[in-house]
Amino acid sequence: MKGHGGELGAIARKWFAVMRKCGDEVRELLHDGCPVACLGDVPFGYVNIFTSHVNVGFFHGAALPDPARLLQGAGKFMRHVKLRPETAADAVALSRLIEAAYSDIKARVENG
Repeated sequence: MKGHGGELGAIARKWFAVMRKCGDEVRELLHDGCPVACLGDVPFGYVNIFTSHVNVGFFHGAALPDPARLLQGAGKFMRHVKLRPETAADAVALSRLIEAAYSDIKARVENG
């Protein structure tokens, strides 16, 4: 992410920092060049930079509560929020999604 400057890089760094701050046991790694936030070895979120937008994604996003309807995607598990520099993000709702993704993966790890 450090190689990406400008607004897209700033957006990506901001939201990945929110993921990192979810707990002391959050680890970060690169998977296919994409920064991934994990609880131990189990991923819960990622940030990916594209040409005109940033995706903040969740590995079990389909199971997350999304009252603000930010999540996009139709896969069985994964969902993402698409952020563009020219469009204001709902920071409160996205922060809640990140917290919910972390809590969800923590429950999955602790309860099998």
